[in-house]
Amino acid sequence: MEINKEIKDAAEVSAAKETETKASKPARRTRAKKTAAKATDSKASTESAAKSTAKTATKKTTAKKSAARSTAASTAKTAKTTKTSAKSTKKTAAKKTTAAKTTTRKTAAKKTAAKPAAKVEKTGTDKTFENDEAKKMKKINILYVTPECVPFASSGGLGEVAGSLPEALNQTGETDCRVIMPLYDDISQDFRMNMRFLGYKYVDVTWRHQYMGLFELEKGGVKYYFIDNEFYFKRPGLYGYYDDAERFVFFSKAVFEAVDLMDGFVPDILHANDWQTAMVPVYQNSYYRRPYTKTVYTIHNIEYQGSYGSEVLPELIGLSESENGILEFNNGVNFMKGAIAAANEFTTVSETYAEELKTPEVACGMDGIVRSHDYKLRGILNGISTVSYDPSSDPALASNYSSVHISGKKECKKALQKMAGLPEKDVPIITMISRLVPAKGMDLVLDIIDNLLYDNDIQFIMLGTGYQQYEDFFKGLTYRHPDKAKCFIEFSGEKSRKVYAGGDIFLMPSKMEPCGLSQMIAMRYGNIPVVREVGGLADSVKDCTLGDGSGFTFRDFTSDALKTALNNAINRYYDKENWEKLIQHDMNLDFSWDASARKYIELYKELV
Repeated sequence: MEINKEIKDAAEVSAAKETETKASKPARRTRAKKTAAKATDSKASTESAAKSTAKTATKKTTAKKSAARSTAASTAKTAKTTKTSAKSTKKTAAKKTTAAKTTTRKTAAKKTAAKPAAKVEKTGTDKTFENDEAKKMKKINILYVTPECVPFASSGGLGEVAGSLPEALNQTGETDCRVIMPLYDDISQDFRMNMRFLGYKYVDVTWRHQYMGLFELEKGGVKYYFIDNEFYFKRPGLYGYYDDAERFVFFSKAVFEAVDLMDGFVPDILHANDWQTAMVPVYQNSYYRRPYTKTVYTIHNIEYQGSYGSEVLPELIGLSESENGILEFNNGVNFMKGAIAAANEFTTVSETYAEELKTPEVACGMDGIVRSHDYKLRGILNGISTVSYDPSSDPALASNYSSVHISGKKECKKALQKMAGLPEKDVPIITMISRLVPAKGMDLVLDIIDNLLYDNDIQFIMLGTGYQQYEDFFKGLTYRHPDKAKCFIEFSGEKSRKVYAGGDIFLMPSKMEPCGLSQMIAMRYGNIPVVREVGGLADSVKDCTLGDGSGFTFRDFTSDALKTALNNAINRYYDKENWEKLIQHDMNLDFSWDASARKYIELYKELV
């Protein structure tokens, strides 16, 4: 590039010389003297450059020294053929400082005296360096799109993740992660009073032209946005309505429209979660196509995919006919399939579960789609909020305790037995906090729990709701074992903390478990887990039957395998010294979001 510039500059010199020959000789001499005087005052003077040019034109020897100086000599030779003396060239070079500086830069490579040239080159390098540094310093803008979020409205694990991960990301200082969710009727007035209205737009869904309001609330270093539409969201609960497909198509479109109301916030990443927001990557890929915006999609549970009849394509989705194929699956429409295909990257909530999703036993018919896109799949284990779940400060507990001062756990155990109406004595309390559904291994529990209670001096406390047949069984269990079992057919956040803290053994025999948070919370409170080696349970609990580990595990999905693991835990309980060490070990494990947040940031950086 510099050689071409020198040729161009030399051409300007030749044209200028023809003009200058018309000027008077005395005038030329006067200007030459003035120029020479100025050149003397500068260490990187133009006179040095002009002399170099003249010398080059006279001796024609610089071609041997460098390609750039060879070009300068060739230019000087061309100037000579125009019948202009080397002396005239010197004067012109002094007048045309651009040509002189170009020649000076080439001379500087040998003489190190051409400071102006060095400054120009340094400036260019500095600009590149500054741009790289600015890119490093710029925070990644993430809009975390979720149908639920703790503490506003939640029904399970996704809400816990949405309430913790964005805060952990922002605490690194590398991201500006914000959350957007529907403004459900269940969101309390306490939160609504502190929300700020940002504006409204309209969103087209099928033939409807729907109002969309946007509210903002800042909490814990995170900005939360709420999509307001009473037609879709002013109802009790979160999901389970006949028009859920339409509700979340509206929400997915509203996300894009809402960005225009966010006071200049432009997301680099749209991070969608589960089937309810699966249309976000699809709309970015096939409808909105926002420039410089990438999409990440996370599967928290592949059982729930957003499957509907093919009639929703023309009536509801609103894509062009050529784009519909991205959603078509098994003679219908599958939102999750569309998100997997459309997203730049897709993740799930543990490394083991990521591998399991490629198998027909776990993927619920989606294994072929997952395998065909596994080049952009990764598993990142979830974490828990170690601030919220902290037995040393949890206000729900009868007595606070830590791994160093563990005596308070005994008081929590007594308080749990009292709450459950069970005898206060030193026996292992097996606890379970769960949805009562087949995927959580309820059939295994039903097979063994009666005999386990008959054969052992133990207690069993359960908290949860679910399928009617399971609820009925656990009600009967309380009736059959009034001094050993208590089953709370409900879900209560405060009660769950009391169960975590007061229990000794935590039962989680899942048939499928993408990640699981309950086993991490249990260990945080010193409640030793008994789990099946599946999904996130395999990644977070290591068997300690034969030595070091954090819990008791089993592989086969059989009643005998579960019973063996439980008996191992019960026997270890009576080895008091080792049991206390196991409690302390588990309480010191790090299940915070820090490690998970770093892995997500690595993913985001790869995309932007």
